[in-house]
Amino acid sequence: MFISNIKLWNFRKFGTDVEMTTDSLPNLDLNLNKGLNVVIGENDSGKTAIIDAIKLVLKTHSYDYIKVDEKDFYNDTSRFRIELNFKGLIADEAKNFTEWLGWEGTGEAAKPVLRVIYDVKRQGKKILPSDVKAGIDNDGYQLTAEAKEYLKATYLKPLRDAENELIAKRNSRLSQILLGDSAFKGKEKDHELVKIFEGLRGNLKKYFKGEFEITTIVEGEEPQVFRPQDGKIIKDKIDGYIKTFYGNDYETEFEAASNDIKSILEKLTLSLQNEPNPGLGTLNRLFMAAELLHLNKSNWSGIRLGLIEELEAHLHPQAQMQVIESFQKQETIQLILTTHSPNLASKLKLENLIICNNGKVYPMGANYTKLGGDDYKFLEKFLDVTKANLFFAKGILLVEGWAEEILISSIAKNIGINLTKWVFRL
Repeated sequence: MFISNIKLWNFRKFGTDVEMTTDSLPNLDLNLNKGLNVVIGENDSGKTAIIDAIKLVLKTHSYDYIKVDEKDFYNDTSRFRIELNFKGLIADEAKNFTEWLGWEGTGEAAKPVLRVIYDVKRQGKKILPSDVKAGIDNDGYQLTAEAKEYLKATYLKPLRDAENELIAKRNSRLSQILLGDSAFKGKEKDHELVKIFEGLRGNLKKYFKGEFEITTIVEGEEPQVFRPQDGKIIKDKIDGYIKTFYGNDYETEFEAASNDIKSILEKLTLSLQNEPNPGLGTLNRLFMAAELLHLNKSNWSGIRLGLIEELEAHLHPQAQMQVIESFQKQETIQLILTTHSPNLASKLKLENLIICNNGKVYPMGANYTKLGGDDYKFLEKFLDVTKANLFFAKGILLVEGWAEEILISSIAKNIGINLTKWVFRL
């Protein structure tokens, strides 16, 4: 399943000062691709509003704190509405939304579709409570908590702290990703890692009791058994203090923390081999690789949707192009990205590109432009790294020299003026 269309009424930059009614046309009506969608545009053009609208309705797997804010309402309007339409539901996904489904087509050719609605109102400064609903009619019916779980998106924020997401800590993003994988899900008590850590706990107790044995083997000599006593010395000192506090009946014991699979995975850090001090760009790619593992997990019957803001964050231009090429090969997940980078745009198929400008959105797919097939072939060749800025610019400044010699005469000819026929006299 994937988001095939998003509609917005009076949300952020997409709105009018007229209060919306049941018959109001949406201020944004955008079709999305099943696979990759890259939204490009200048600052304040509406890119983030599209991502935030989706995130506000679906929430995220990483449990980001997301709530409606006054800035979500266009100007002084008192109501905004978001609609997300889903298509491509296979049977295993459709079963999660049976009572909210609609159907497209007739007979055996009918396909299930899902419309999710978030309609929010306010009175003055007070934002009224509102639930996410779904259904084929205008109001919909409230989704259950279980159904909402199958609609959660994966979200990578701009200027993300990839290092913090990959290090060992309580409720780390890395542990959440691994817990959702079939290698760990449902094996909380009897996983192989639990047995490994159980052995570690036993050895830790022996170490602090001075009973842990280290055997060294030297060729031609008898094995030597060594019992380090540093741990016992520490324990004996603490025991001495405890006995002065409680009496001689008390003794301390060192124990490792809980060894359930969640606690174990929270102790893991993901890094690159032979890269002891990776930079932000390397960590960013490592983080995205971990999220792709999550999006492609085999035991999931919900949406596989990745939202990434400013994909180019901390990435060298060559790395940006490697990442976008990889994303374009993803076949089972939907990705909606925002970027300011012409390097990324230069590697994209035009059908994956959406241009945002001043609250307007322009998909570049063949169904939405007047370009012919040859035009697309030319543009995709033209939009290399050196020329992509020219295509997306609002205006062009021609500097004397080659620019005027090559371009001015060609432009003049196209508007009906042949400069070569003109005679200039001093």
